Amino acid sequence: MRLLIVEDDQKMADLIRRALEENGHSGRVAYDGVAGLNLARAIAPDAIVLDVMLPGLDGFEVTRRLRREGCAVPILMLTGRDAVSDVVKGLNLGADDYLTKPFSLKILIARLEAVVRRASTVPSNRLQIEDLIVDLEEHEAWRGRAKIPLTRTEFDILAFLMKRVGHVVTREALIDGVWGETDRHIENNTLDVFMKLLRSKADSPPYKRIIQTVRGVGYTIREAQH
Repeated sequence: MRLLIVEDDQKMADLIRRALEENGHSGRVAYDGVAGLNLARAIAPDAIVLDVMLPGLDGFEVTRRLRREGCAVPILMLTGRDAVSDVVKGLNLGADDYLTKPFSLKILIARLEAVVRRASTVPSNRLQIEDLIVDLEEHEAWRGRAKIPLTRTEFDILAFLMKRVGHVVTREALIDGVWGETDRHIENNTLDVFMKLLRSKADSPPYKRIIQTVRGVGYTIREAQH
């Protein structure tokens, strides 16, 4: 993989770059948001490691501009904050995943490989239950005639559940299916954050709720109770 690291802490950035190179990947480094944005445009990396707190442009603004330009490269955000509001903001802007500092470099690499792997998967069929449609080939989701603006990770969660309509999917199985079996270090609230975002977009009024929580077990998609 060819990665772009945008991190103003030079020691941290160099540690990440060396870890990537030791695992057979290549890494370019930018130490501020403006340089990171320009480098992302210039080299078309396979994924971006993007710190939230950056001089010039913060990670949120870099993400916003890249997505506005149609850049779909996977973005893994790094943050020293653990506030859910910061996480939600980054994901809503189009980030694919996040890690809070401090973190293991092995976990970082596994998460990067997972987001790149998900981005390169090209499915080929269409799923539907009631008015919810998931087009796996086009990577789009609809409720009736309204397109649902999902991030890649939100789409992957929805698609995983849609492939198992009527069956209860445990939290562990959902994490394995979306983030990969080799990545067992998802933060405790990561899945909850993504499910809240997904439901707010795809399963809230005026739509009938079909994504259901099975308390203490996981989630399921079933026809709405009329």
